[in-house]
Amino acid sequence: MLPYSTLDEASAALGRNLTVAETLWFNYSAKKSDYYLFCHNILFLFLIFSVVPLPLFFTSLWRSAGLDKYKIQPKVKLSPSEEFKCYKDVMFMFFFVVGPLQLVSYPSIKMIGIRTGLPLPSGWEIFLQLLVYFMVEDYTNYWIHRFLHGKWGYEKIHKVHHEYTAPIGFAAPYAHWAEILILGIPSFLGPAMVPGHMITFWLWIALRQIEAIETHSGYNFPWTPTKYIPFYGGADYHDYHHYVGGQSQSNFASVFTYCDFIYGTDKGYRFQKKLLRKLKEGVENGGEQNGGSYHIATQDLKSD
Repeated sequence: MLPYSTLDEASAALGRNLTVAETLWFNYSAKKSDYYLFCHNILFLFLIFSVVPLPLFFTSLWRSAGLDKYKIQPKVKLSPSEEFKCYKDVMFMFFFVVGPLQLVSYPSIKMIGIRTGLPLPSGWEIFLQLLVYFMVEDYTNYWIHRFLHGKWGYEKIHKVHHEYTAPIGFAAPYAHWAEILILGIPSFLGPAMVPGHMITFWLWIALRQIEAIETHSGYNFPWTPTKYIPFYGGADYHDYHHYVGGQSQSNFASVFTYCDFIYGTDKGYRFQKKLLRKLKEGVENGGEQNGGSYHIATQDLKSD
């Protein structure tokens, strides 16, 4: 809750007039508690889990020839009922794990110094803080993900997420309850190291989940804006990890690819891409057409 009763009081405290964004923030948040503002995350996550995957769902449902060519595993098709079951399972975890976790984690948010007051952060401040959050989460998540692909971690926890060997958007948050709790730690570390405004925190949670849905989309669209982000993994990169499944010791990165490159855990993927290029060149040069699908080329890579 802001310590000002009026816009004039806020302007006097800042020693300047409020910007348009700050005026909107004041009008919305002045009489709302910090806890209430923090709990907006629950609504945002519900909308993201429910709405963002819908274009992918309808793309898969209609199987348009113009878009179907971008499907990474074209021979795998889930029925609408199977996709809806995935969504129901995600919502079950959302209401009984994710939501309650958000409700009880507010004291930690206050402890690390996430603020709700004025002034609002600049665009550059938000950008730089989000960059730190993504980098910290990516590095920490990489090592936790590797642990979850050990025998115990995979059999007891992570295999739930890998039930979808051909990922779909709704399956991005589909996981064992313990994995949801464990992976909350990397998401929290960045804001703990570089605490910012509540708006930045909202953006962080929202963008991270939207990114996860994009990488689990099952489609490698050439117009995806994230293709222009340096070292970004994307759907094709993560799809390989899901196809190889429990045997995978490749492509552990959640967002960027630098950890896999540094620690040598992208060799299977790079070999697969090289093989696909050779197959494509063979077809273009009049060689025998062998289907060209993603999983044909990766069939011999499961032991990598």
